[in-house]
Amino acid sequence: MKTQSKTGHTLVFTRTFAAPRDLVFKAWTTAEMVKNWWGCIEFPASHMEMDARPGGLWRGCLRSDDGGEIRLGGKFIEIVRPERLVFTFVREPAPELGVEAVDTKVTVTFTQGVGGTVMDFRQEFFATPELCDDHRNGWITSFGRLDKIYDGSEKSAF
Repeated sequence: MKTQSKTGHTLVFTRTFAAPRDLVFKAWTTAEMVKNWWGCIEFPASHMEMDARPGGLWRGCLRSDDGGEIRLGGKFIEIVRPERLVFTFVREPAPELGVEAVDTKVTVTFTQGVGGTVMDFRQEFFATPELCDDHRNGWITSFGRLDKIYDGSEKSAF
């Protein structure tokens, strides 16, 4: 993974996955696949629904071992298979868990590179630097899980 950086309240990653671009794109747009890798360590995805088309909605739930839930959702704005994906990312507040609401836009581009797919990820604009950091940590965990699926060290539905 290249360095991830944030400028203001924007989160930016560049990462290479050892898989073809079509498969990485599919991992972002197929609910069953997304459920296998989204979420932070404490709150992995327990439910995901996706209507991956411009104007289509997505929603999901991240659940902790003790039953705490974080609900997410949004709308697909742009889909150019298998190169680009733009969607809104809305996290509902869960005050009992100390989770604040988030309303951002995510843009992901996929380029076939040597040895895999280069993913450029951008999530903007966070209301505070703390919310940006919170999401940075969650995406790092998620992308690590996706790496394990592609390198075969973790079973999946891929």
